[in-house]
Amino acid sequence: MKTADRKDEPVTDGMKNSTAVVIGAGVIGSAVAHELQKRLGNVTLVERDEPGCGASKGNLASIAVTEFTPISRPSTWLSIPGWLLNPKSPVKIKPSHVPRLIPWIWQFILSGRPSKFRYLEANGAALCRRALHDTKKLMGEIGLANDISDAGCMAIYATEREFHSDRSRLEAIKSYGFPIDIIDGRELHDLEPEIVPGIFKAARLPENKTVRDPYLYVKKLAETFTKNGGRILKDAVADLDMRDGGATVRLQSGQALDADIAVLCAGAHSGKLAKKLGEPIPLETERGYHTQIMAPGIDLGHSLIWPSRAFMVSPTAGGIRVGGTVEMAGLNAAPDYGRARITLRHARKLLPRLRSENSTEWMGHRPALPDTVPLISASSRVPGVFYATGHGHLGLTQAATTALLICDLALGRRPDIDMSAFSIDRFSW
Repeated sequence: MKTADRKDEPVTDGMKNSTAVVIGAGVIGSAVAHELQKRLGNVTLVERDEPGCGASKGNLASIAVTEFTPISRPSTWLSIPGWLLNPKSPVKIKPSHVPRLIPWIWQFILSGRPSKFRYLEANGAALCRRALHDTKKLMGEIGLANDISDAGCMAIYATEREFHSDRSRLEAIKSYGFPIDIIDGRELHDLEPEIVPGIFKAARLPENKTVRDPYLYVKKLAETFTKNGGRILKDAVADLDMRDGGATVRLQSGQALDADIAVLCAGAHSGKLAKKLGEPIPLETERGYHTQIMAPGIDLGHSLIWPSRAFMVSPTAGGIRVGGTVEMAGLNAAPDYGRARITLRHARKLLPRLRSENSTEWMGHRPALPDTVPLISASSRVPGVFYATGHGHLGLTQAATTALLICDLALGRRPDIDMSAFSIDRFSW
């Protein structure tokens, strides 16, 4: 699904000498820094680790343009008590974290009201409608035009019941103009012979593409940014101060960066920075797990997702990656790699010949807002400060589009989509 190419408009005289600081060098922050550097030429990217070493390194490499439907719905609400009791459920909630989560869960439930659900769905679709086109354009700019797959994704339904339980979501995807082909189990097996026989149906999602290596993508973004004159500082942000016309970013090293434009792209850590500006946001971490298998013993043409078991298999990073589980346990709890092993067991049922001896396990923090659409917004308190966070599972998918929208907001241009659904003003706390 394509949109018209955007022409880079000249920066107005009032912005020509502006300085920008982007906080966080994951895929969102690196894309934002790249786009701002093209326009301003005076951009600093601050990252406490190496670019791309957080959630961007461990995602499932999917440009998942059809995954815009909010998660909050009655069937999800009814599942919450079971998640608390079942350690093998698709979502694990750590009991000690429940008191902190109660306000977030309440906002999550309110987001599933029918009118709100349809509003969020429509605005999520508006972002995803641009995502593949914008991502291809950005990857072409940094020399990775051939690093996105031609094949799409297959959603797997082992039984008729599984298929019908997901039917309304598939119909919603189609209603927003995204193509879907429903195929039977025999055709699926012809296309992907490694899949176990006897699957009832599959939905082929041709516009859900796979990136060859998402970590390489972020590294190339950072390399191109510095090649074009941008600066990367390996440091952590200690504080943010308001000042006339922008903000001062204070680093742990003692350095202070005055910014006419400051963009908070620190993923699950963005909430701490927002509080420093007196602007709390209901941001939680969805801890995601994967297993990266480097000698899987099989080949796949498509990425595979099994909705009823909430996991995905992607051919990426030189092997096959299996993941998709969610854990709500905060930023500081120790990893529970049993979550990765649950999805690996599911994958072996789908792909009986899959071998996992040469594999590694990973855990990372996805930034999650209760209404499941991202925060792409100017600050409501501090002129010159902007937010690009809360993308949940769709950071890789929406990074290129988010970067263009942030540039529009920061440079005083009108974005070509309604931004109210992504505004910080939607939060009442």
